[in-house]
Amino acid sequence: MAIIGLRRFMYAVMTTEDTATSAPVYGTPKRIIGINSIDINPTVNKANLYGDDIVLATASSLGEIEVTIDIADLPIEDLAALLGHTISDGVLVSKGSDSAPYVAIMFESEKHNGETRYVKLLKGKFSESQETINTRGDSIEYQVPRITGTFVSRTNDSAWKHTTDSTDTAVATTWYASVDKQ
Repeated sequence: MAIIGLRRFMYAVMTTEDTATSAPVYGTPKRIIGINSIDINPTVNKANLYGDDIVLATASSLGEIEVTIDIADLPIEDLAALLGHTISDGVLVSKGSDSAPYVAIMFESEKHNGETRYVKLLKGKFSESQETINTRGDSIEYQVPRITGTFVSRTNDSAWKHTTDSTDTAVATTWYASVDKQ
């Protein structure tokens, strides 16, 4: 189904990482207003086994998932949380030794049939992004912050994404309550 919108972007910091035997623990999801676009680009590694001049078998595996987010405004408190920076007296302090935490992100999109598509990406780290800032010319052109991240499968259950479709507004309430609540 065709998607015709994007809204309600949230993130939750992973407070305890997942292991082979335990699920991750996430903090409370936090909303950032003004999501403009999300580009999700999974890398799929493929291999073919050839024999007798034909493909006898094929296999694929999921690699990293590159995510790029454009947002109307990225408050410094959220930028600090996503990149592992600190805030001192209202000033964002970025150090080369900072380490971004793993986070989950979630959002929703309206579908052309009136349903809502809900999506969660479960484990990723954001990194510093290129900034381009232009002067104002004869016409006004908005420049929005961009942040990029790399998402991977979780260790304990190999999940990287949860997706559902619904016209039921109760799903939205539970969907955003926590990362693993569906």
